[in-house]
Amino acid sequence: MEKTDIRFEDFLMEAEPSNLDFILELHDYLLQNGCDVKIQAAKSGYVVSYSHSKKVIANYVFRKKGLIIRIYGDHVGEYSEFLGSLPDEMAESIEKAPVCRRLVDPLKCNSRCPMGYAFTLRGTPYQKCRYGSFMFLVDDNSSSYIKAFLENELRER
Repeated sequence: MEKTDIRFEDFLMEAEPSNLDFILELHDYLLQNGCDVKIQAAKSGYVVSYSHSKKVIANYVFRKKGLIIRIYGDHVGEYSEFLGSLPDEMAESIEKAPVCRRLVDPLKCNSRCPMGYAFTLRGTPYQKCRYGSFMFLVDDNSSSYIKAFLENELRER
């Protein structure tokens, strides 16, 4: 299959049926709020990326444990109090994410690497890599928080 032949429906067919309502709801919300969508084939399935003002705000990726959404919280410092409302498993995912080497010591990371995020979660300051800090398993427990996270990010962009 050529890259140009990939459709959103192809991605939906690979997703867990229990996640379809949420995926469709979030897809509609992001499109209605000015996001563009791009779908690509990857080794582990499809990657669906949403961009706002030409910057990626989120993407879905398939992993062994299921469908993951990666949120690019470029403005997380402006709504970090929201992070305190996340369920424990989502907060633990953030805590376990890799440190941004560029924030800690700019000489220890590639100068072309975009800077990560500095924020506070439940009273603890963190400096996390932008590519791993906000990666969440899509399920019934996380879906409303994922949407709220993206609503906060879009409001600040």
